[in-house]
Amino acid sequence: MKVLITGGAGFLGQRLARELLSRDVLHLSEATSSRVSELVLLDVVAATGPHDDRVRIAIGDIADRSVLEKFIDTDTVAIFHLAAVVSGQAEADFDLGMRINLDASRLLLEVCRRLGHSPRVVFTSSVAVYGGSLTDIVLDDTALNPQSSYGAEKAVAEFLLNDYSRRGFIDGRVLRLPTISVRPGKPNAAASSFASGIIREPLTGHRSVCPVSGDTKLWLLSPRKAAECLVAGCEIDGAAFGNRRTVNLPGISVTVSEMIKTLRDVAGDAIANRVEWKLDERIEKIVGSWPAMWDTTRAIELGLTADASFEHILRNFIDDELGGDSPHD
Repeated sequence: MKVLITGGAGFLGQRLARELLSRDVLHLSEATSSRVSELVLLDVVAATGPHDDRVRIAIGDIADRSVLEKFIDTDTVAIFHLAAVVSGQAEADFDLGMRINLDASRLLLEVCRRLGHSPRVVFTSSVAVYGGSLTDIVLDDTALNPQSSYGAEKAVAEFLLNDYSRRGFIDGRVLRLPTISVRPGKPNAAASSFASGIIREPLTGHRSVCPVSGDTKLWLLSPRKAAECLVAGCEIDGAAFGNRRTVNLPGISVTVSEMIKTLRDVAGDAIANRVEWKLDERIEKIVGSWPAMWDTTRAIELGLTADASFEHILRNFIDDELGGDSPHD
């Protein structure tokens, strides 16, 4: 079975690749399990791994049709479309955000339609499709009202995937990701970057700035759980989604202050004190428009699960990225 990951050089693409390779097979029906024989990691830069004979590193611009036609063929059974321009960058560069988050997504769907083999397409969307005046708990079918260009681009791509699935061009599913924390690597231009930075930087010996107030609530999922949910979402029979191909992934609702308290409890005062509070109105406005609590009954019924707690997320990061060694003052 050939599988493609767009955004394959990113932290989540790399995590997903490792998850797929470790599982070895995808269960696409109750009667069918197919081995992942080729895994294509497509990105604008070369992916650094995983090192496996089944992995094919592909470099190219996903907004270029010829690139997609080169790496998607009738042997491509499953596509995980993760590539995106992050929220803060999409807000700063409107043209770039539209080109990658919307135009390239439509192009990918069109290439699949032209091939006519109806692959499974897993598209990662975001809490940013919501906004404005929201109820305390957001449902899968709560009206979309994005308050950023990034959210608007993701919302339009969701509608397209649903319609291409309705027409039978693809077997698609949209998984709306909570904010992923704790991300490895360096800070990026995402408005939610601080949700990882206020944990990752202190644990690795650096100071970090928190740009939002302590009572800001976030809906979080760990990288480990996110990869598990992406694979599980791909394996769900399309009929189980009915006429709604979009599902809000489970997560945990936690305030920024609670995150810092957990860091303090696990790693000590000196490490937690590396976080500096410095409010940024632009980031507060973007993040404040996102929902902090979702009704994930449908996701749970479909077999998707969240982390047990933020302490569980934090300890996963220590195990996965710091070799299990918990710094402590």
